[in-house]
Amino acid sequence: MKIQALSSLLYISTTAAFAPCASITNVAVSSALNAEKGIASSRRSFFANVSSSTAVIAIVGMNVGVSPASAGTDVEDFLKSGQVAMPMGVSGQAGKSRPETGIVFRDGAEVSRDTKTGNVLTEIVLRSESSDPTAALITFSSPWTLAKGSLFDVECRNAEGGDSAFVSVTTKANGKSVEDLPSSFFTKNLFSPTGRFSFYGQPTDVKVKKSYMSGNNRVIELGFSILSQSTGAEIPRLAIVVAAIPEGEDQAIMLATSTTATRWRKGIEKDCRKTAESFNVSLSPKTGLKVRAKRNYDEFGTL
Repeated sequence: MKIQALSSLLYISTTAAFAPCASITNVAVSSALNAEKGIASSRRSFFANVSSSTAVIAIVGMNVGVSPASAGTDVEDFLKSGQVAMPMGVSGQAGKSRPETGIVFRDGAEVSRDTKTGNVLTEIVLRSESSDPTAALITFSSPWTLAKGSLFDVECRNAEGGDSAFVSVTTKANGKSVEDLPSSFFTKNLFSPTGRFSFYGQPTDVKVKKSYMSGNNRVIELGFSILSQSTGAEIPRLAIVVAAIPEGEDQAIMLATSTTATRWRKGIEKDCRKTAESFNVSLSPKTGLKVRAKRNYDEFGTL
């Protein structure tokens, strides 16, 4: 009887100690079962669900006090730093797709920036899925540091003020020259649902102010607004987009440099214009080396 009573007491104590974890454990198990049944859209989301639930279990088990995360994520915060205040929270980067810029690097190529001159250089591949891909060299000069990390391809940014310049590749121009393409072609590519500016929702109030040619480059000056999820306010930004189509190709390579309307008026317009004017695209010199696209892996080792 004593042994049975002691066992009962031990069971009750153990159950009480871990009671807060019970419902959370059920969430983790439920997430795993749902993912196995095909409810999870991908292997990435399955592991994200299980990992986040496991992390909560660990925190509760250790009895560590954690203040609740804010439900909102500030878009302006992301444009400034490339990160969010709570990157692993519900409203953070976890579970969000990487912005699509259309950039495919050439095998062996990297993005470099001379810290003294600000000159940026890289090499990309156009028509990477074809049997005869083409390599193109991209150069421009930026006063802002090179952005590094899994969210960035070719981008420079000022983390303090939100000023930035990034490169992207458009869809096919269907044989049209960069001069003949309508401005909407470029804005549609720039503000696509999966584009760089649409990480937390597509921009609004897109207005093209000027569109003209500068040498072989198309230049578009425009304004747009992004929504601050923390305040609900719309934040206006101004941008200069420069686009060029390499000879014999059917895709435009764009450089978009922008800042907030407030900083634009305070003098950052000069930096944006200088960066845009430095943009240059050319076909890579022919060599004996075959043009190959760099193979990219995600955090799970999947292509």
